Amino acid sequence: MKAWGKIALFVGGTLFGSAGFKLLGSDDAKKVYTHVTAATLRCRDCVMKQVDTVNENCADILADAKAINESRAAKKEAEEIADTAADAEA
Repeated sequence: MKAWGKIALFVGGTLFGSAGFKLLGSDDAKKVYTHVTAATLRCRDCVMKQVDTVNENCADILADAKAINESRAAKKEAEEIADTAADAEA
């Protein structure tokens, strides 16, 4: 009895799998795949636009930070020169 049950499950699984392949390969299923792929591509384009915006903002922030550091370094150098000149006068 157990053997017949296993054979029945195997045959049922084979039939179900064959029907599944037919269903997945149908024209309607291909249309669904096409629409899902198109939606995925639209989503990717939207995400890439956001990534580009963030990347541009990061580049601007980096440029501003470098400018701030350069001005601070120039200011510190000017202070050191003034201190050295004051020490030389004294």
